[in-house]
Parts: sequence; structure tokens; C-alpha cells
Amino acid sequence: MSIEADLKKDGIEVIKPLDTLKINSMARNISKKICDTFPNYGLNQNNLFIQLSRLNMYRAKMPEGMAEANYFYKNSSIYFNQHIDDEDLEEFAIHECIHHIQEVKDKKNYLIRMGLCDYTEFKIYGLGLNEAAVQLMSSKINGIPKEYVKYFGISFETTSPSYYPLECCLVNQLAYITGEDILFESTLKSYDNFKKTFSELTSPKAFMSIQNAIDDILNHEEAIIKLNNKIAQIDTRNKKVDGMIEKIEELKHEITLTFMRTQNLIISSYFDKAFDKIVDLEGVEKYRQKLYTFKDFIGCTEGYTFFNDYYVSKMEALEYKYNLLESGQFETALKVITKNENIFMRAIKLLKKLIFGASSEEQHIIE
Repeated sequence: MSIEADLKKDGIEVIKPLDTLKINSMARNISKKICDTFPNYGLNQNNLFIQLSRLNMYRAKMPEGMAEANYFYKNSSIYFNQHIDDEDLEEFAIHECIHHIQEVKDKKNYLIRMGLCDYTEFKIYGLGLNEAAVQLMSSKINGIPKEYVKYFGISFETTSPSYYPLECCLVNQLAYITGEDILFESTLKSYDNFKKTFSELTSPKAFMSIQNAIDDILNHEEAIIKLNNKIAQIDTRNKKVDGMIEKIEELKHEITLTFMRTQNLIISSYFDKAFDKIVDLEGVEKYRQKLYTFKDFIGCTEGYTFFNDYYVSKMEALEYKYNLLESGQFETALKVITKNENIFMRAIKLLKKLIFGASSEEQHIIE
């Protein structure tokens, strides 16, 4: 498929190229901003300027709801929405320039990786994760302040109120756990450090579930945009429009559920494992502070209580562990706790069997 056909497929219609002086000016400023914001990633400002100045940049017509700028790896070009003011082009270009820096191609010029996103023959993995990480980096470079927003019934603070806000909220939670530098350097250089670090702190299964969920949110949002564009092209309301509106509401509901389930998984998968690793009084205080501060990163819906309930539960368990550590009886007490828990669980299972007489499959559901 030709470049023109690919662009047409995405609804992009080229109007005119940007002049060389404008491209060079943006490349110079952006290379400096990236290096100043991330001084420890081994970047060379001059080399980065040369790399970015070779990009092609165009003004283009773009579909409603699409990103204001779009990087196309096949011809190393950036397309800007025709409505963007000249003075704002640089702000939008930063996200796309990061995409150019992070891309990894094979000998045939096929894209195999872009930051945290893997391109396989049959499926793309981690697209939502990578877009959110790049957007968080762009917001940091542009110095965007936090803003309180609400999407699909979810309220939260974010430095990206207009672009991938839900995805950014979740990825910001991951960055809080691993550290921003591990996330951002892995994003920029297409390393596996972030994936390995988060998997070690939680589990590989948890990482894959979170990565897939963020992809699902991104895909649902894109589906909503496409449906809204279709509705906008229809003059009168009819059954087809009603069906699309109903589908949009279903997608919105699914986005909300996916976000909350994923957030809860991030909380439990990390803090459950971190709790088990506490071996001294200093560890108790670090754990308490890290869990308490996590409240500043979460999204909340009406009636959401998971984090508060989890926090109270963990504080009770933490107080008990603190007392054991302080009295020097930690290892002995753990053995007693484990033994008592095993006896208790056996008793519960026996009681369920006596009361319900459940089959093995039903027993699994009950437990």
C-alpha cells in the first residue's frame, strides 16, 4: 500500500509542507527541551537536532476527534492539523518527535518496536501504554500543570487533560511504583527495563493484564470517535443512529469498568507483594507512606471505596506487623499465623461442603 493510500485510510489529506526554516527551528528547540528535561538518558543535543531536522512535516486536513498531530513512520513524517496555530506547532510536535526517536525498524524498514509498544506480525501490544508514556513525557517537557478532570464518570488529576487522560492516569500510577526515570528512559530508548521492573514488583501476569487493559481503553475511545463521526454525517435521527448511540454508551461503560478494574489490580498486585517484603521498622514506615501517597494518583467514581477499604485493611495488618517487629517475634509469629490460617481455611472448606454439598466446579465459584 502506498503512503498516499495509508494516509487516506486514516483520513489525512495533505495540504502543504512546512518550510525548512520552520522545521529546523522546531528541531533545534525540541532537541534542547528533550535534553534539558531528561539530562541523564545519554542524549546528544546536536545529534538529536540533526535527526529531527531531517523529518518531513506537513499541514493536513484530519478527521474530527483525531490527534492534532500524527507521526507516520513509513516516510518519517509528521502531519499537523490545519487548524493548529503556527505558534502552537512545536508543542504538538514534541509527542511525534519522541515517536521518531523511539522507533526500531528491521532491515526491510518494517517497524518492529516503538518504545513500550511491540509490533508483531499479527498484533500490536502496548500501544496504549506507549502513547500514554510518551504523552506524560511531552507534558513534562512542555511544563503542563496538573488539572482536575472528569471522563466517563471518573475524576482525577492529570498533566494531560486533553490527550489520553485515562491512559495517562493509569500509566502515571505505574510510574509512581517503578519510578519515572525507568518508565521514561525505557519509553524513549525502547528498553525492557520498565516491563521487567514492574513485573518483578508485581508479576508478569499483572503486567500483561494492565498492558492489555490500557490497549482496550484506547481502542474503545477510538471506536467512540469513529461512531461520533458517522453520526455527524447523518442529517436525521433514525434507528441506525440510535444503534450507534447505544453502542457508544456501552463502550463508555466498558471504559469505566476497565479503568477501575485495572486501577484496583495495580494497587493490589503491587502493595500485596510489597507488604510481604517488609522485614524491619523502616520498611513499615516506607510502606505506609507509599500507600498513603498513592491516593493522589487514583481516579474515583461515585461510590468508589476500593482504595479506602484496602488502605484501612493494610494499615491494620501493618500495625500488627510493626508490633511483631518491635518485639523481635516476627519470624516466630509468622509461622504461627501461617499455621492458624491453614487450619482456618480447611475449616471453612469443610463447612462449605457440609452446608452446600457443592461440586468441584461450584466450590470454585464459592471460594
